[in-house]
Amino acid sequence: MGEIFRLAGESDTGQLLTLIGAAYQSIRDLNIDFRATRADYDFVRTNSEENACYVMEHDGRILATLSLKYMEEVSVYPFLFMLAVHPAEQSRGIGSRLLRYVEEEIVRDTLLSPASTLATSRKHPWLLPFYERKGYQPFYERDLGTDDKLVFLIKNLREGSGTDREDAGIPPGGERRRILFPGS
Repeated sequence: MGEIFRLAGESDTGQLLTLIGAAYQSIRDLNIDFRATRADYDFVRTNSEENACYVMEHDGRILATLSLKYMEEVSVYPFLFMLAVHPAEQSRGIGSRLLRYVEEEIVRDTLLSPASTLATSRKHPWLLPFYERKGYQPFYERDLGTDDKLVFLIKNLREGSGTDREDAGIPPGGERRRILFPGS
């Protein structure tokens, strides 16, 4: 059996908790204050009940997860969060494949959204460059603890669709920001 992309169910909570705990250890070590670094069973179960929690599995084993919700206080576009890849499976493109699946199959083709958003820590040594290589562009920052910023990024999913210059949304306490995509 090959890779399967699917929505997580309640029966996946235990596997997801183990996966998230292991995947977010490096972020805990950096003292980055993401809620996922303190995930417990109820947090993981509630996330899969209240949000769209996607998994990539192979032979019945969950290798990666990525969740989707709307954060209307930041953007009108779907917000992707809590990307986690099992540490034993990292650096094999698994996170990139799951991210691409959710961006293209779910956000662009099912929700018909021209863009997706996500956020990461400015002080994380490789996540911001990782997302920028995937086509995301920063559009807003807010404080994350005392020595860090949460950087919100947006990616255009419909090149040439006439939505290249759509607003990302209204950040809290901010004004609408015009997002210009490369080549615009």
